[in-house]
Amino acid sequence: MDPVIVVGAGPVGLTLSLALAAQGVPSVLLDEGPGTEEVRLARTVVLREDTADLVERLGAANLEKDGLRWSGWRSMRRKQLVRDVPLGPGHDGSHDAGTSGDVRDVRDVRDFGDFGDAGDSDARSGPSLPAPLHIPQHALASALRAAVAAAPLVKLVPLSRVDTLEQDRDGVTVHTKGPGTTWWRGSYLVGCDGARSTVRKLLDIRFPGRTAVERHAVAALRAELPWPGEAVLHRQPPWRGGGAEVSARPLPDGVWRLDWLLPPRGELVTPEALIARIRDTLAGWCGETPPYELLDTGVHTLHHRLARRWRVRRAFLAGDAAHLLGALGTQGLDEGIRDAENLAWKLAHAWHHRGGDLLLDSYQAERRAAVAARLRAADQSLPILRGGGGLRTLVPGTVRGHDTLLADGHLGRGALGAPPSYSHSPLAPPHAEAHTTVGTPPGAPVADVRVTAPDGTAVRLRERLGQGHPLVILVAPGTGVWDRRHWLTAGIMPRLVEAVEALPSPAELLVTESYPGASAHTVLLVRPDGHLVAAFAGVRPAELLAAARAALGGTPGAGGGDEDGESDGNGESGDGERRAARAPGPRERVHADRSARIN
Repeated sequence: MDPVIVVGAGPVGLTLSLALAAQGVPSVLLDEGPGTEEVRLARTVVLREDTADLVERLGAANLEKDGLRWSGWRSMRRKQLVRDVPLGPGHDGSHDAGTSGDVRDVRDVRDFGDFGDAGDSDARSGPSLPAPLHIPQHALASALRAAVAAAPLVKLVPLSRVDTLEQDRDGVTVHTKGPGTTWWRGSYLVGCDGARSTVRKLLDIRFPGRTAVERHAVAALRAELPWPGEAVLHRQPPWRGGGAEVSARPLPDGVWRLDWLLPPRGELVTPEALIARIRDTLAGWCGETPPYELLDTGVHTLHHRLARRWRVRRAFLAGDAAHLLGALGTQGLDEGIRDAENLAWKLAHAWHHRGGDLLLDSYQAERRAAVAARLRAADQSLPILRGGGGLRTLVPGTVRGHDTLLADGHLGRGALGAPPSYSHSPLAPPHAEAHTTVGTPPGAPVADVRVTAPDGTAVRLRERLGQGHPLVILVAPGTGVWDRRHWLTAGIMPRLVEAVEALPSPAELLVTESYPGASAHTVLLVRPDGHLVAAFAGVRPAELLAAARAALGGTPGAGGGDEDGESDGNGESGDGERRAARAPGPRERVHADRSARIN
């Protein structure tokens, strides 16, 4: 079978190719650029714990370039806090509790209240929560490129701009311009080519939404701030030119990214004005302007847009080509990496087993719904959280609770950026009597418990994800101290092994001592991307088989729109969209409009 064509070699395209390779699927990665990354310290990304673990699992763990190491970032992530800094005009750098210059740990403010000295935060702030990882995008992309270079199933082709896309019942053909103009043939195609996606335009997919939802002046600098390794949000700073909000995000090697919220339109950020903002902000935080090294600057504009469709027969969209978001913790790259993880296992199953439309359609049904919900929540919350008096009257709870919501969201924490639950997925099995309740609801990501494989390997559950097959987990207290030769042939294990071998796709059987909310002998069925399909009270072969079939989109080898040319993968009926869904004729070509913009 032909490889999958991935258009766009940014972090999302690189992640997708690596995820496909991990599941035995070859890909051709078409990179419009020269194959190198521009160093921009003011251009950073935020990774939550699930996406950080994914890119590390795919091999992006060797970050020697620029003096950075992934292990250092991982260590720093465990130490990060998120602080709200409501400093008064007379702030002198001290943190005396109960004054206008106190420092509040807004991460746990509802449970632990105020505290005085920032240095005491570990002892007073309660249990630590996983902090997001703030990373320069060029360093992440470089690490992913290094992993791609070591992956024999990925062919990276630089200086290749797609200008033609054709589909037929057996695959996709694209033409690229560059030093080596040529045609490429693939089984499927995924457009990961950014906000001005050529693939999206060639597929005639609309991209509606809101322009310039927020604007930020950005600076990357090296300096010593009073909160080493901690993300900070300061609202209504009293100094000249402070603006409505300023945040500081810690990066490796003593570097900070500072963001100043700008008015929606009209303010031109000159170099002189930005330098004044930097000096005033550092002086306000430190008592006087400390020595600093300015490394990079820019203006970051956030747009909120959502593609109408994410699949047209054998072609898909992912990342910024499918969605633009970023306000209140809806991190675009984080969501793009989740797109890649969700789509990779479904394409791999279809590639190996000729899966039908239901499985491939579920990518759009799950991911588009999750992103749309976050966009709606952010758009509805922004005017309330930034609307002055409306903050007190329109949102239930205390103002400090609102402060927490805004700070967590702005700095990449909070519910808006958390891993999604696909509770209404078309892959969800019908409820059965044998189903039981555990601490994870169906469709949500499973807890990262310690598991043991039949060969005796003991690992974290997340380490077994992304290998292209479902996981079956037995909760069996005491197996950690039993001899493996005994429990493999004892109790319900032989029946469970037989039930797993009868599943429609190869699955891995794992055993854990305990799982949140689960009793002994509970059996969990988990998708390849780590979302719970169902939990069963004991070994129930028929129900386990039915749930596995549903989670894999039906019987492998079943026909669908990608085979018979009928389905466009979205169920919509607009005339223009149906034209995009039809397979072009043998030599029919659709050419990109190079002057087109987002519309």
